[in-house]
Amino acid sequence: MQKSIKTAAERLRQAAETGQACAPVRELIGLDDLAAAYEVQALNTQLRLAAGARIVGRKIGLTAKSVQTQLGVEQPDYGVLFHDREVLNGAIVPWQALMQPRAEGEIAFVLGKDLPHPDLISADVISAIDYALASIEIVGSRIENWNIRITDTIADNASASHFVLGHRPVRLEHLDLTGCNMSLLKNCVQVSEGLGAACLGSPINALVWLAKTMARLGEPLRAGEVILTGALGPVVAVTPGDRIDCHIDGLGSASVHFGT
Repeated sequence: MQKSIKTAAERLRQAAETGQACAPVRELIGLDDLAAAYEVQALNTQLRLAAGARIVGRKIGLTAKSVQTQLGVEQPDYGVLFHDREVLNGAIVPWQALMQPRAEGEIAFVLGKDLPHPDLISADVISAIDYALASIEIVGSRIENWNIRITDTIADNASASHFVLGHRPVRLEHLDLTGCNMSLLKNCVQVSEGLGAACLGSPINALVWLAKTMARLGEPLRAGEVILTGALGPVVAVTPGDRIDCHIDGLGSASVHFGT
C-alpha cells in the first residue's frame, strides 16, 4: 500500500505541476480507504512545506448532506490552506493557476485560541473564534473531468485550489450563523444561495468536527488559523473573464475576478 500511496501522490503532484489532469487515484488506493487517502494528502503537504509553503489554516469539505450521499460518506473531509493560495479580495486570479475551477460561498473563521483537546464542546469552539469573514473558496481538481469519489478528493487536498477572504471581520455575537443568507453572483447575476444552516446545521458544527478530528490526530488547530467551514449553496462553474461576488448577511462581501 505504501507504494500505491506514493504513486498516487506523485500522480496528483505531476498533474498540478503540468496543468494536465490525471486519472482518478482511487484505482491505486481504493474506493473506501480514507486513511490511505489522507496519507496521500499528507505526503504532498510535506513536500510543499519543504519547498517553502506555509500552512495558514484548513478547509472543510463535504458539509452538504446531498454531497455526502453522492460520495457515499457520512462525514465531512478536510484539506490544508497554504499561504500562496490566497487571492486578495477583489483581485484577479490568473486562469493558468487554476485547474477545472468552481466557486463556493462560505463563512470563514479566524481562531483566537488553540483548540488542543479532542473532547471539546461547542462552547469551547465558540470561545476560540476571534471573528468571522465572508469568503469565496475556489475549488479545483487535478483529476480529469471531476471524476471523483471520496478517496480521490481527500487525496487531492479535499479538492482545494485558492481562497478569498472578505475584509469585514465580525464577532460572533453580532451574527446569526444559522439564519444568515449567502448569495453568490456570477457577472452580477445570482447563481447560488443558501443559509448558514446548510453547513452541517451550523458552521460551528463543522468547526467542532474539524477541531476534534485534528486534535485526535495530534495536529490541533492553532490561534491565527483560517478555517473555511464549507459551502452554503451549490457550487458554481466559472470560465475565463468571470467575476464572482459573495454576499453574506452580517459579513459583507468578497469578490474575485478570473483572468483570461
